[in-house]
Amino acid sequence: MAFGINRKELDAWKKAVSRGEIAFLTHYWLDPRFPGMTTVTKVGCSDLERLRAWCEAHDLPSRYIHNRNPFPHFDLIGPKQKEILIEEKLWEHLERFNL
Repeated sequence: MAFGINRKELDAWKKAVSRGEIAFLTHYWLDPRFPGMTTVTKVGCSDLERLRAWCEAHDLPSRYIHNRNPFPHFDLIGPKQKEILIEEKLWEHLERFNL
């Protein structure tokens, strides 16, 4: 279940993904499969080759890309999520979600 974002943010992410950009969307999230994890960052891009290359450049297994048309994405959680948000200088995501 996702929460903590609004329609405008979701729509902006979808538009960027559709344009083939690497786009980030962080939100609160609860899933019993991942106890203790309260946020996820979806890294999306409609250009699958570009998304695979991005994953590999960040030492992430591209086999875990959720190939869900029209918004393929990779879910970042845990320590790697924070590490990549810092690398990408996404300070607002880090501050807003207390990461």
